Amino acid sequence: MIVVTGATGNIGRPLTQALAEAGEQVTAVSRNAAQASAATPDGVRHVAADLAEPAGLAPALDGAKALFLLLSGDLHSPEARPADIIDLAVANGVHRVVLLSSQGVSTRPLGPTRVAMRALEDSLRESGLDWAVLRPGGFASNALAWAESVRTQGTVAAPFGDVGVPVVDPADIAEVAAACLLDDRHSGGVYELTGPEVITPRGQAAVIAAALGSPVRFQELTRDEAKAAMTRFVPPELADDTLDIIGAPNAAELRISPDVERVTGHAPRPFGDWVARNLAAFG
Repeated sequence: MIVVTGATGNIGRPLTQALAEAGEQVTAVSRNAAQASAATPDGVRHVAADLAEPAGLAPALDGAKALFLLLSGDLHSPEARPADIIDLAVANGVHRVVLLSSQGVSTRPLGPTRVAMRALEDSLRESGLDWAVLRPGGFASNALAWAESVRTQGTVAAPFGDVGVPVVDPADIAEVAAACLLDDRHSGGVYELTGPEVITPRGQAAVIAAALGSPVRFQELTRDEAKAAMTRFVPPELADDTLDIIGAPNAAELRISPDVERVTGHAPRPFGDWVARNLAAFG
């Protein structure tokens, strides 16, 4: 049995689907079991747990052979103890953990949330478990933050409008995660996951507009305005670390990684593919 945390999210949903289609028994974990039930295939077990309280995850791990570990925003705060989840996995006899980490662990190792994530990676390496680490860059699905303003005002508001990074489709992250959970060849692997091309926020707005067949205006935000919006959902430290990258990406953050294709056998999906699959959110 494989446990998927963040099962109702942009990565967890397609990952749960892929594992179920592969014939695996899957336990979907989210803070809201009813929401997980609505978002996952038939036959998937659902457990409500808050990873900020790791002991609550123990029932989900009973009988599990593998765990996909995705941290919610509050687990990036300085007082969080996500390494306790690794200890719990060991105590419950889990064999393998696939950790969703961050590209910034290698490209911005001194950022506060990156230091904490590297410590979690190290805890996993030292745990005695089989492991794999995924380090994605920016997510294509972050564009969902613009969905309401596109629907109601025909506007995308974002900072650094002409600064781009190679955003990655969560479906590609999910495919890589499934491979790492199912295939022993990926044990000990560290995979950097990006999209196939650098795209700016202004460029993303243009792709959305083309898919809708209607104009979408781009509104430039200041860094402070963007941080104020982000900190409604994530700790200030994570907001700052993210804004540092998207405002001034370094050469490593602009690199197109071969790892999606190396693991899945297909090139990473472009932003337009993600928009096409999620167009209803914007229309």
